[in-house]
Parts: sequence; structure tokens; C-alpha cells
Amino acid sequence: MIKRVPISALKVGMYITDLNNDWIPHNTQRKRGVIKKEETIEKIRRMGVEFVYIDASKGLDTQDSETAAEVDRRNESALQKAGELTPGLRPYVPLAEEMVIAQQIHSQAQGLVGEFMNHAKVGGAIDVAPIHQLADELQHSVLRNANALSCLGRIREKDNYLLEHSVNLSVLMSLFGNYRGLSSDVLHQTIVGALLHDLGKILTPDEILHKPGRLTAEEFEVMKLHARHSRDILATTEGIGELTVITAAQHHERLDGTGYPEGLKGDEISEYGRMVAISDVYDAITADRVYHKGMTPTQGLKKLLEWSGTHLDPSLVKQFIRCLGLYPVGSLVLLESGRLGVVVEANESDQRLPTVRIMYHTKFRMPITLETLDLAKPGTQDRILRAVDPETYKIDVRKFLA
Repeated sequence: MIKRVPISALKVGMYITDLNNDWIPHNTQRKRGVIKKEETIEKIRRMGVEFVYIDASKGLDTQDSETAAEVDRRNESALQKAGELTPGLRPYVPLAEEMVIAQQIHSQAQGLVGEFMNHAKVGGAIDVAPIHQLADELQHSVLRNANALSCLGRIREKDNYLLEHSVNLSVLMSLFGNYRGLSSDVLHQTIVGALLHDLGKILTPDEILHKPGRLTAEEFEVMKLHARHSRDILATTEGIGELTVITAAQHHERLDGTGYPEGLKGDEISEYGRMVAISDVYDAITADRVYHKGMTPTQGLKKLLEWSGTHLDPSLVKQFIRCLGLYPVGSLVLLESGRLGVVVEANESDQRLPTVRIMYHTKFRMPITLETLDLAKPGTQDRILRAVDPETYKIDVRKFLA
């Protein structure tokens, strides 16, 4: 049986199934196996991990634990409560219409961020004007219909993670900032900060940045320096505002002081640093990477809730969930009829009733005619039972989002 245990109850002889520390996006340490020495436990504790998951059938058990199913039920309950907050943005442009513009912006964004990083790497003159213009275009697209860029954010290739992550993070920060009512200038600066938050990786050695296997402890320390490098480069770049620097510099800081580069705690982390930390973790844990199989959007939201209070700001996590909805765009959901659908548009009035693209019937175990269904449309009887893992049905949700 899989159980969650506090670090204080961890003992030599227990079998760890999950270190429960994916809130450290670049941590590629081994996460499974029997604990053979006390030093391992101390190492886990130093990483800021408070709870791990063990398999009691493969190692020692403890009474000081709760089952993974119990944890999931509690997270699901918290997720439903978070979804009861007030509505977010309402689109005023049809999805199909905005998708054409969003595809151009998304492609342009990756190119511009890549070009900016290349110029910075060779020490060339950096023109930030195109980045500022891009930030405005991203913001306008989100205001017209946020679902378009959200769809494109789920269509990603693991080999292009660095650029896609930067663009996706800027979209998430735009959604988040709009929901929280940030002023236009503040929002603009945080979007630019999200676009350029990983700029410091130009100073990370390629053999570490692109290493397909696990990083050693020494390599991980080098990787962590990228946040400080991003801060230093942006702070000396003409045309970059203070909040942009702060957003980029604090995206790996954590409330309990276990983050980096400065190990800031609580209110030492700015409001924007706490926002970007949540957005960054969510996008990282829901993305497929060379060493990491991404969680589903719903699993990602539950993890944010699980890590709230210690690593992430609990109030902001709840607001972030309201931005994305109970079933974020890209989620695969099971309907009462037995059909499966991919969420393509959120419903800002009722999160339980998004628009889904139907493509498979679980009762007959076969694909069905593609259909787009607005669950909020009068007369529609079908309802969502729950979000499901695409791997269970061997469905590639990316095919149904564009």
C-alpha cells in the first residue's frame, strides 16, 4: 500500500516511491528505492521535503501515515473548494478566431525569446523593444480569449522545453495577473519577467543544462545558479523594469526558505515572486521532459494544494486554480455517458461545465466521431464525472487542441 509519511517518521528500511519534491523543477535525483542509511534521510530533510510516499509492501511500515487515497480525497475536496471562488476572465472573441492569432504569437514568442538568449550569450547588444511588444500582444490575446494560448500551451515537445516553458509561463502569469487585477504596467513587467526568467541558463554549461540523466549534487548546485544569473543580467539591461528583475529572480524561492538563489522566507518573497513560483511549478510538473513524465493538469493542481503553506502561498494557489478552472484546458475528462473529451474552453460562470472535444467511448473502447460539446448549453445532459489520465486510454490530447 502506498502511504504518505512525514519526514520525522522516515526510517532506514522503508521503500520510497516518491520524494514528493517536484516543486524543485530541476531536481532529477532518484526518487525510488529502499532507504539504506540515515544519511539519506538527512539529505532528504535538507532539501526541504516534509512528506514522502512509501510502499509499505516493499519495506517497513509506520502508523504515522495516511494512505495515498486519503491524501487524494483531501486534495480533491480542497480543489473543489478553490473552484468556488469568483469568476475570472470572460472571452469575447470565439476560440477558432483567436486561435489563428494565438498561433502566430506563440510561434513568434519562442523565436524572440531564443533570439534574446542567443544575443545575451555572445554579449551582443540587446534590444528589449520586441520583447515588450510581445508581452503586450500576449496580454491582448489573453484578454480576447485566454483559451487559445492555453490550448497551445498544452501542445508541446519535450525537446523544446526551455523556450516553450518560458512562453507558457508568461501566459500563465498573464492569466493570473489579470485575475488578481494587477495594473497594466505591473502586469506587463511580470509578463516580461516570465518570458525571460530562464535567461540565466545561457551561463549554465551545456553538459549540465541538457544532461539526459540525473544531475549530481554538484551539478544541481550549478543549475540552481541560473536564477541569480537571470537577475544579474536583467538588472544591467537597459529598458528592463524593477518588477521584471524581481519576477525572474524569485521564481524558485519558497515560503519556508528552501528555495533559491537567496533562500528567502515568507514575506521576504514579493507578491510577484510568489505568483511566478506557483505558475512555474505548475507548468514544470505538467510538462513531459527528458527525465520527467508530466502530470495531468488536475494532478498538477492537487500537488500545488499539497505543497501550499510550506513551499507555496496557499491563498495565491487557490486564486491560481480559479484562473485555470477545476478542469484546465488540456484536461481529459470522463463524462457520465462514458465518453471522453478534452477540455478546450473553460466556462467562467461554472467551472464544472467547460467546452470539451469528444473523441472516444469508454464503454465500447473505441474512437467515435469528433464532436465539440458545450456542457453549459441549455439541453445538454452530459456532465463530467472526473478528470482521467490520458495514458490509461493511450490518447494524445495534443491532437485535439489545435
